Amino acid sequence: MENFRIALQLIVAVGILNVWIFRSRRATPFRGGDAKSLREEFAAYGLPFWFMCVVGALKVGFALALLAAIRFHTMAAPAAMGMGLLMLGAFFMHLKVKDPIKKSLPALGVLAMCAAIALL
Repeated sequence: MENFRIALQLIVAVGILNVWIFRSRRATPFRGGDAKSLREEFAAYGLPFWFMCVVGALKVGFALALLAAIRFHTMAAPAAMGMGLLMLGAFFMHLKVKDPIKKSLPALGVLAMCAAIALL
């Protein structure tokens, strides 16, 4: 079971780091509204740039904590719960702008993985 938890931590952490560090300025089929970047996505949700910076710092921080939790196990549940809350917020933002459910699937998938990490 520990290997499964570690695999989930790696999937969540690498996925979040990829989106926020390497793909933040690229279009994906999952961006909210008609956004082509993270900045445009937050604008589509009616959120200010400073809020995007705070969310980004939290997501990158929680992702790094999930990586650190591979060695320091007590960090896993708090990091997963924090990331899960952010994913819940992302899901509600997609609902707010009336995105098709397809755009919410990554947030819901990461939320489910975070719940599993926190419970394992």
